[in-house]
Amino acid sequence: MITVANRLQTVEEYYFSKKLREVNALKASGKPIINLGIGSPDLMPPQRVIDAITESFKHPNVHQYQSYQGLPELREAMGEFYKAQFGVDVDPASEILPLMGSKEGILHISMAFLNAGDEVLIPNPGYPTYASVTKLVEAKAVTYDLDETNGWLPDLEALEQTDLSKVKVMWVNYPHMPTGANATEALYVELVAFAKRNDILIVNDNPYSFVLNEKPKSILSVPGAKDICIELNSLSKTFNMAGWRVGMVLGNAEHLSAVLKVKSNMDSGMFYGIQKGAIEALKSTNMWFKSLNSVYQKRRDLVWKLADLLGCTYDVNATGLFVWSKLPEGVDAETFIDKILYENSIFITPGIIFGSQGKGYIRFSLCASEQELEEAITRIKFQN
Repeated sequence: MITVANRLQTVEEYYFSKKLREVNALKASGKPIINLGIGSPDLMPPQRVIDAITESFKHPNVHQYQSYQGLPELREAMGEFYKAQFGVDVDPASEILPLMGSKEGILHISMAFLNAGDEVLIPNPGYPTYASVTKLVEAKAVTYDLDETNGWLPDLEALEQTDLSKVKVMWVNYPHMPTGANATEALYVELVAFAKRNDILIVNDNPYSFVLNEKPKSILSVPGAKDICIELNSLSKTFNMAGWRVGMVLGNAEHLSAVLKVKSNMDSGMFYGIQKGAIEALKSTNMWFKSLNSVYQKRRDLVWKLADLLGCTYDVNATGLFVWSKLPEGVDAETFIDKILYENSIFITPGIIFGSQGKGYIRFSLCASEQELEEAITRIKFQN
């Protein structure tokens, strides 16, 4: 029997990989499942994006290997997007690297900068992939707690009272998933100063900026941020292109050169047509965001009604693709969501999968139609 690598003993299969098998089995058995668990946009990308990928098939080189750094015009479009939306100037030739989804970037960044035994600061609650990738590259995950009483923002003063001598990287994610908390400009300024004092690379994961968020921010807008920060972004949520796998990492040339060294050994470039579609998406006007958010706002109103029926509380000022809700005191989230799943055929995510600070919370996705959400409300009303 061939044994697996020791690193696999440090992680488990991704929660949604396992849970969706269970959910899909229920659907296959005839259960009318409404999936409010995952953030996979169900809306269409802009029509110009579909047209661009269709037109791309006429290009003579469409089926060949593509550049590891992406088409120059894609990097230029990403740079123009960052300038227009965040006021951030980046050099398309050396400070932008397209990715096959920002999740890929989490692994590439970790492989580029972490040695075995290095420590990594990871938000709790936070995206589980930060911790799992850290473990897979044999670094040590050190969580920093986020709390509702502090607006789900890090306490940098408290962190600086701890031993940071082995910390190499700090993951930050605002607008925050799963809570929907938004960073202040002051926090970004403090993070840059904190990173410089402690020689820590800040990685801001920023895929939710344009969903129900009036003031998108980038940590790279802080003067001097490029010295010590890099940022991930994605077209998945912003343009309903999750399955296309288009992301980007931005930072100074030295940092991105290190990431490219890993990436160029892992893939052979992004499909030409997808790049052409991404270019068109990035040219979208602000009317696109207004239209997108008008849909999500109606959906969020319905999710709030559903949360009320379930006895949950939530922050009406939160942003992003999810509604983070606190359960009544003493209710176990995993037991609760399984009861809803099997009795009402509604799948909701338990907050505990995002870390111990998620205990007592659940997360609703807005990636379901108004009709499905109305049906979910009806099911819970009928039960009550």
